[in-house]
Amino acid sequence: MTWIILIILMFLLIVLRVPIVFAMGFISIIGIGLNDISLLSNVPRNLFSGINSFTLVAIPLFILAGEIMAKGGISQRLVNFSKVIVGPIPGGLALVVIISSVFFAALTGTAIAAAAAIGGMLIPTMLKEGYDKGFTTSLIASASTIGPIIPPSIVLILYGVMASTSISDLFIAGVLPGILMAAGLIIYSIYIGKKNNYVIKDNKTDLKTFLKYFKDAILALLMPIIIIGGIISGIFTATESGVVAVVYALIIGIFVYKEINIKDFLDILKNAAATTTGIIFLIGSASIFIWYINFESIPNQLINILGFAADNPVLLLLIVNIILLIAGTFIDTVSAVTIFTPLFLPMALNAGIDPVHFGIILAVNLTIGMVTPPLGVCLFVVSSIAKQKVPTMFKHLFPQVAILIVVLLVVTYLPSLIMAPVEMLSK
Repeated sequence: MTWIILIILMFLLIVLRVPIVFAMGFISIIGIGLNDISLLSNVPRNLFSGINSFTLVAIPLFILAGEIMAKGGISQRLVNFSKVIVGPIPGGLALVVIISSVFFAALTGTAIAAAAAIGGMLIPTMLKEGYDKGFTTSLIASASTIGPIIPPSIVLILYGVMASTSISDLFIAGVLPGILMAAGLIIYSIYIGKKNNYVIKDNKTDLKTFLKYFKDAILALLMPIIIIGGIISGIFTATESGVVAVVYALIIGIFVYKEINIKDFLDILKNAAATTTGIIFLIGSASIFIWYINFESIPNQLINILGFAADNPVLLLLIVNIILLIAGTFIDTVSAVTIFTPLFLPMALNAGIDPVHFGIILAVNLTIGMVTPPLGVCLFVVSSIAKQKVPTMFKHLFPQVAILIVVLLVVTYLPSLIMAPVEMLSK
């Protein structure tokens, strides 16, 4: 089986730090050429058809909205409001990190943006308040993983396009897992807060202070309500919601908070374009890869290789989760979605697993990889902000990752819990 050698070669190239977009495209072209060199004429056609999707327009739009939010003063207002919510609870600033990450996730849909924005604001404050540096940095990295799960989520948009699955349903199904991730980290943070006597100093929690910061943050808090509410009610599609997000963010950043000028806007456009280009190029390469694995009937061959496990949802999901957890340690989330969706989705469908449920499993699993070594991109973002080596986070990081894995198991083996909101809102 030539394809097995080529798949192994692809992962070897990835481990050797060859960009995934080139590794995936290279083995696909080699595989196609070895079968029939005349079929290579399909490569540019498939590359174009893979990115020629109206739904994919949502990705650059949400990236742009996230950049505008980061520059427009939204982050600090969300942090201030979060402080008022947690009040004198032990581990208060740690809870601010988690609550802010939930709010920020609902605005940008990316883990890296949350890690950078919240880390930049709260790391100095937490260290000044006497928080352990390893706990502080690991928690900010772990909390940022909520970003790709709570809608709007670029990961879920990408999966929805590749799996031809309702993005609205994926967004609805992603809310509860994101809340469970936050709840698990909150319980751990309160435990650490009590153990080390971490309490926010000079934090007023009276009604007047609450109303003041709520009024300051209300426009930012309304954004996810408008976006998700519009999608669920059918007022606009997931793609159109990206336009709403950009326009809303611009109005708030320029005319209300007045923290974005012309220079800032040009930088925002440049950053958004650079990020978008990489993702779209990756999607194009993935479309060639999908054509190749379907041509070789690789999903069907994988079903045959797995034998009885392929018909057993419990066992199949256990195997898939183990593979994804390992792969997520050295492949970034977006790239992993483009590689593993076409490989594993046919097996999931064959075992009777709902594609929406499988998409949430995939997203939660792979987002854990953003805080697991050796790649763990969020770890490196936070470590660079804190000027701290990644290994110093491990003491507190491993319990936090364990909590996220428990959530993954709940998401995996309690499908009725995850799918209940989708079924309720689709009636």
